[in-house]
Amino acid sequence: MSDASSKGLVLVVEDERPIADLVRMYLSRDGFGVHVEHDGTAGLAAARRMRPVACILDIALPGMEGTDICRRLREDGDWTPVVFLTARDDEVDRILGLELGGDDYLTKPFSPRELVARVRALLRRAAGPPDGGRVRSLGPVSLDPTRRLVTVDGVALSLTPTEFDLLGHLLHRPGRVFTREELLAGVWGYASHAGTRTVDVHVAQVRAKLGSAAGVIRTVRGVGYTADA
Repeated sequence: MSDASSKGLVLVVEDERPIADLVRMYLSRDGFGVHVEHDGTAGLAAARRMRPVACILDIALPGMEGTDICRRLREDGDWTPVVFLTARDDEVDRILGLELGGDDYLTKPFSPRELVARVRALLRRAAGPPDGGRVRSLGPVSLDPTRRLVTVDGVALSLTPTEFDLLGHLLHRPGRVFTREELLAGVWGYASHAGTRTVDVHVAQVRAKLGSAAGVIRTVRGVGYTADA
């Protein structure tokens, strides 16, 4: 089932119908269109067919896990923002693993208002440059906020919206050390001590994609991260 909306269509793939209905209700109230599927295979088909502005994927789905849906989309070159729903916090590393390309996650039980806020924050970041359109360069890495393009020695990289904005946040003030809490607030748009692990996973994702240029992101032990040539 789907509804028209001026904010765009969000795909929800959740096999627990009461949760799916609750998520649909809150997203609809906020002005989003919503399409719901209850199994992974149908969810992947819907994502490819409908091209939603964002996907909310449960992990444990019949037919195909939410992580597999995300992996298939990324293999197709589809970088639609993805929020995972998981029953266990210790699944985070797997959910946001280097090969999956997820943007955010919530652990059940969760606040539907918080889920809507996470979706809004993801879409704001994906819509355009948050800090102006100036191209930023550090060593072999160049980031163009207007084109949403990152290159290393002239070769373009495929980054999720969250990966792009994390790198952009660091490059905006090279040499400045950001705590994990500052990055969580500045990039994800919320502050929670429980979410700082997400920052570490995404830094690892960005470093892996930067390849030989991974050293531009330096860990400051006991503090956080900085972009440094």
